[in-house]
Amino acid sequence: MKILMVASECVPLAKTGGLGDVVGALSSALPELGVECAVALPAYQRVMEKFPAEETDIEVAVELAGRKAAGKIFKAAVEGPAPVYLIRNDKYFRRPEFYGTPQGDYPDNAERFAFFSKAVLELAAATGPWDVIHCHDWQAAPVPVLNTLGRRKARPKTIQTIHNLAHQGVFPYSEWPLLGIDATYFHPKYLEFYGRINFLKGGILFADALTTVSRKYAQEILTPEYGSGLEGVLADRKRDLHGILNGVDYREWNPATDPHIKKNYSAANLAGKAECKSDLERIYGLPRKSSAPLLGIVSRLADQKGLDLLLEIIDDLLSMDLQIVILGAGDQHYQDLLSKLPAVHPEKIGVKIGFDNALAHQIEAGADMFLMPSRYEPCGLNQIYSLKYGTVPVVRATGGLDDTIEDFDPLSGKGNGFKFAHYSGEALLSAIKRAIAVYINKKAWAQVVANGMAADFSWGRSAKEYLGLYREVTGARKSKSQPQSAA
Repeated sequence: MKILMVASECVPLAKTGGLGDVVGALSSALPELGVECAVALPAYQRVMEKFPAEETDIEVAVELAGRKAAGKIFKAAVEGPAPVYLIRNDKYFRRPEFYGTPQGDYPDNAERFAFFSKAVLELAAATGPWDVIHCHDWQAAPVPVLNTLGRRKARPKTIQTIHNLAHQGVFPYSEWPLLGIDATYFHPKYLEFYGRINFLKGGILFADALTTVSRKYAQEILTPEYGSGLEGVLADRKRDLHGILNGVDYREWNPATDPHIKKNYSAANLAGKAECKSDLERIYGLPRKSSAPLLGIVSRLADQKGLDLLLEIIDDLLSMDLQIVILGAGDQHYQDLLSKLPAVHPEKIGVKIGFDNALAHQIEAGADMFLMPSRYEPCGLNQIYSLKYGTVPVVRATGGLDDTIEDFDPLSGKGNGFKFAHYSGEALLSAIKRAIAVYINKKAWAQVVANGMAADFSWGRSAKEYLGLYREVTGARKSKSQPQSAA
């Protein structure tokens, strides 16, 4: 079985969120199951400057709206069982950021990722044959379309994974010539979406199978509330849609071995966690308060993440005997509001704007609770990291948060966190108060912490599910609901 992963991010080379974690971890886990796996990634400026790469003898040349665009293929010199091919075209990828600046997306993103998708198929032809090309999010979604409608005789099967349906790659019709496919496919049955081109819609329609990153999210995206306008398209392909929960890489996220934290600890010996809490208070300039719960947040600062709920109840929270530390970057609105809080409540809250991987680990280790009040969350990884670190999640019951967190019952001692369903500040505050009530009861708190640390969300389980799907699509006939190539 040979699988080519296609994505715009892959750790350790390129990451802005969970997509990079998933692609890096899955491509590393599959070879342990006997799968030959490789990753295709844009040769971003930051990647080429930070990581050594060897030039291969493979060159690609594609047509974009009547113009020729060429690229060279490099192989990243990084540790891991799956080679990473870097598709280099400096016009498109030699830029400070991956997708855009704080002022907005790069205006030529349609051209950049149309080139990337076409170059991937050239790379696949030069390095294959591949059994499956596994495409991630909208940046790779043209691949299933071009693979199906292209003129090559040998066509690998394709799988499209949706990591976050809110991001679809929607562009004006003027960009249509970039794809090089017949105009009849600019139609509501295919890639047209309210008068514009929708890259992800194409991937959904033309891939042999679809996955998303949790069972609950696979159900949610079939509804108008979560479907982002594609719920009807997804409903038509419901039988081909699979919810496979993301795993986590415990080699990277394990308090027993984590090099970033003050003191390593484990479920068998939690003594080091208290030292990590004191260190986190020091980092944020907070007074040491071992008796008060410390709430941690590591998040993109955006509406999706429930920051509006947090701000709705922030005065109530800061009137309580607790501390809060926040790490994140995102919408300027949230950055500005959160940044002002430490000056008013210097002993209660610390805020750092930006992303710092070491600090993210330190928050997971030092906090007592971890807040994820998301409006929606396809999978979420931080709540799973938190479980391993004995940091109890307080989450909204949506997507992967609902799949991974079981509400703690003090009477039975079952459960690994605290959940709330209604999207409101009042519901979030109630969940936090329930968590604090258990925190005060040392025996009950020890139980919920132990339950979380005993959970296993390693990639081995998830990788086996993907392998089963790869076998299914390569051994089964093409789905009747999939659009066919124009003869």
